[in-house]
Amino acid sequence: MKRIRLIARLDIKSENLIKGIHLEGLRVIGTPSEYACKYYNQGADELIFMDTVASLYGRNHLGSIIKSVAKDIFIPMTVGGGIRSIDDARAILRLGADKVAVNTAAINRPELISEISNLLGSQAMVLSVEAKKVASNKWEAYTNNGRESTGIDVMDWIERGQKLGAGEILLTSVDCEGTRKGFDLDLIKEATSITSIPVIASGGMGNYQHLHDAVCKANADAIAMADVLHYSRLTFSDIRKESINSEIVLRNHDV
Repeated sequence: MKRIRLIARLDIKSENLIKGIHLEGLRVIGTPSEYACKYYNQGADELIFMDTVASLYGRNHLGSIIKSVAKDIFIPMTVGGGIRSIDDARAILRLGADKVAVNTAAINRPELISEISNLLGSQAMVLSVEAKKVASNKWEAYTNNGRESTGIDVMDWIERGQKLGAGEILLTSVDCEGTRKGFDLDLIKEATSITSIPVIASGGMGNYQHLHDAVCKANADAIAMADVLHYSRLTFSDIRKESINSEIVLRNHDV
């Protein structure tokens, strides 16, 4: 049985950890480095840092944060937002990140996926997909933190991303994000059925049952959590304890 990764997602604007609903109405939560260390100490398997306005303003300001937390955190870290070139990717990895997540720049120039995968390894190339439902079992890919429509079918894009060399998919439901009402199970199930690379489910977790459903009903390989952690609705210890009596096997199952 596959081992599920538990990932803390930290959305960042300027120097602040923020959280919104549907990727909008952003509210300041606190200091990114403080929360990153907190989740590391609680037992997160990985961390994802996303600069929420990087593509909008054409830059990524996470370098100093990553350099700082890399001194004290020894689990994989993914950084996304404003990664526009192989040089951008190299720079953020040199500062201590293990992977880069690319969305807008990959939509604009899909060859970037192959460039990062070929030069840095497919394990370092995460295709970030922001999905909005447009019809029954049909989703459109969005960019710029859910602001811009692309007209691209999400499943077509995921298939193409895998062929170009993406090592995994960070799949965020814009419709469910921040709602605490659960993941878009149809979206995740459709994505996991068409790709052989890991799919990280993101957007909507409000309780443990939502995680269970995403894994057991939709076959997610990893779960990215934000709101449920930031507001202490659950801790990583809570999730690991809940998993003992379920069919889910976590990467680190010690409690």
